[in-house]
This record gives sequence, structure tokens and C-alpha cells, in this order.
Amino acid sequence: MKVHLSYGRHGLHVELPDGADVLLPEQTPALPQPEAAVREALRQPIGSRPLSALLRPSDSVAVVISDITRPVPNQLLLPPILETVAAAGVPRQQVVIVNATGTHRANTCEELLAMVGQQVMDGYRIVQHDARDRDSLAFVTTSARGVEVLVNAEYLRADVKILTGFVEPHLFAGYSGGGKAVLPGIAGADIIMSNHGADMLSHPKATWCETVGNPIFEEMRDVALATRPTFLVNVTLDDKKEITGVFTGEMVAAHDAGIAQAGRQALRPIPRLYDIAVTTNMGHPADINFYQAGKGASVALRALREGGAVVLAAECADGLGLEDFVELLMSEASPAALLDKLHAPGFAQYEQWGVQCWAMIQRKADIYLYSSMPAETARAAHVIPCEDVSVTVQELGHRHRAEHGSDPAIAVIPHGHLTVPQLLT
Repeated sequence: MKVHLSYGRHGLHVELPDGADVLLPEQTPALPQPEAAVREALRQPIGSRPLSALLRPSDSVAVVISDITRPVPNQLLLPPILETVAAAGVPRQQVVIVNATGTHRANTCEELLAMVGQQVMDGYRIVQHDARDRDSLAFVTTSARGVEVLVNAEYLRADVKILTGFVEPHLFAGYSGGGKAVLPGIAGADIIMSNHGADMLSHPKATWCETVGNPIFEEMRDVALATRPTFLVNVTLDDKKEITGVFTGEMVAAHDAGIAQAGRQALRPIPRLYDIAVTTNMGHPADINFYQAGKGASVALRALREGGAVVLAAECADGLGLEDFVELLMSEASPAALLDKLHAPGFAQYEQWGVQCWAMIQRKADIYLYSSMPAETARAAHVIPCEDVSVTVQELGHRHRAEHGSDPAIAVIPHGHLTVPQLLT
């Protein structure tokens, strides 16, 4: 059978065995008039007065947006937000848009233009967060684990703080959106490294779609609340990246409503575990590099038996990722050795969480990667290069039949972590 996988900007057609099970998100209608829905949600928020009632002409306003690695429809969200701010009498020079890069690279002018549109690009000041520039950060509090919490100073000194984002399942934070716009989005490197530390990522509750008892999710939310955010604007999306829901208002209440919707769309029951899982990382921009692509591989493990194989299609147009990630990823000969290094007492290095996530995945399954990267680059990242998804699945099927005398059970997850398999018990 033919299956279309989310890959890069244009997708990828593959031919897979007819008996494969295709796991898709719950089909949820996209909002027919999404911008009108955003405007209405600003007027009728959850647990809060309307955004217009929270603004005064004398206010300074910070609007936090997600960076290029997230498919947030900023061009739909920002105009209604900024028009509401302007209608309250707030001059444009008192408004700043903060690009929440976390520890990612700064976005290029071309990327920012694609993210926010020409009118916003020309009319508003945009600040790119730098987690390692202490001069651009301000102190908020000390975490319960004794780590100094710094966040973007432009955001912190604003009178009105508006967080935006996209609620989707996340491999260790449970769900994105909500407080994740602050931590890691606009937080300092120390608290990001602490929140994403080896022991935190190893916690059994630090996984897909878990929030209660998830120490990473709970700390993200606590840190965000400590900055006193004024208003949240989150959305859920379908597999075409169209808006299925808008959730605005008080951060916790609005985020919880978004989580409920994201869970309904993403969690898909499966009756068994599979021998082979074909997956993606949602296509562009989520599969921009290997660092990000771990999410697609991780979610496939939820459908895979021990010792199975994952075939991941992720374009990785930017290559492996940032220098710190690449250096650490290639510093040991195997995923097991990497995990030993990461858990060594006192070890701390930028981007270690990305390496840990990949090492934990690679320890559990063979990963075959179809991407735009050279084969030697994939091998250096401890994965097996794949030249053709259809051929690789066929070869894995032949191998399984030779070893087990039966056809393999195959799961296909065309849209990556927009679908989270959930084994029926």
C-alpha cells in the first residue's frame, strides 16, 4: 500500500506491506475561520478577563513566540493579539516580541519573516532570546532544587506578559505549550540544564502525555508562574498544521484545556506491540535537524516490541544540530557509553538532554534513518543510514521471516508525535 509520510516541506510517498497498521491522530475538524476563532478566544478566555481588559495605554507588553523549530501559526496568532494591544492604546514602541529559542540557534531574518510575516517584522521590535547571555537575563527565583532561575529581562520587566505556543505531546515534558514558553523558551542556560538534567529525564513520569508527577512538566509550570504571566494563547493543530482549537486566558487553566484537546487527538490505542515501526518527525519545521528528530523515534518506541526496528524519515536539512550537541553525541562509541558519561556524578554539558534522549532510544531499538544527511553523518550519530524507506522495510521483513518464520507486525506513524500509541491493557 502507498503511504504519505510527513517529511520536510513536501512529504514522502512510500510503498509498504498491505498488512501494516497506519496509526493516525483522531480526525478533528480544523477551525473554518481560525483568525476569527483567535479573536473570539481573546474576548472569551478561560479563567481570566478578556485580554483587552488587562491592558492600559501606559503598559509595556512582551509577546513570547516559539522559534522556527515549532509549527506554531504565528501569522494567525499575532495580528489579533497585537491589534488588541493597539486598540487598548498601547503604542508599538512599548511592545516587544521575544523569540523563545531556548538553547537553539538564533533564527535568520528569512526565518523570522516566514514565522511572523512582513507587517509584524516591519512594525515591531523582535528580540531573539540567548540563554547563555547573562547580561540579557534577570533573576526570578531559586528553584526547589536550589538552582538560580534567570529569564529574559525584556520579558520579565514588561507590565503585560503574553505567552503563545502550540500544545502537542512531548517526549519528556508530557506536553508542550503553557509554561514551556518560559522554561526552556526564554530561560537561562543553568535552569534549562537543571530541568533537562540526566536524573530528570530518567524519571519514569518524564514521558509522553504525562503531567501529574512529571518533575520536568511541574517545574516548567512553576517557573513560568513565578514570572507572573498575564495571558496565554495556545493552539492545537491537526496533521496539516491547521488549527483545531484555541485556548486562551489564565496560564494553567488554558493550558490544561489545550492538553485535554491534544490528548484526545494524539493518544491512539493499539492492541499489540509491533516488530517494525515506520515514523516521522512531523515534517518541516519539526524535522529541521537530527536533534529534533528524536521525538519521532521516541514516540515509535511506544508501539515497538523489545528488539524491534524503527525506520525514521526526518529530513534534517540543518544537519545534526548545534555544535555542543554534535560534539557530545560523537564523543563515545556507543549509546550505552554515552549514558554512562551523562550519569557520571557532576557531569553537565550544554545539549546533554538531546544526546540522552537519543541514547535512551538507541539503547532500545535499531534506528534506520532516511534523511538528507550523508550516510557517514548518520553512522557517526549511532543510527543506520537508510537510502529508501520502502526497501528498508522490505529487507527488515525478509530478515524477520527468516528468523521467526512469520510476517512482521508493522506500524506506520505518518505524522510522528502527533500520534502517541497507547497499548491496551
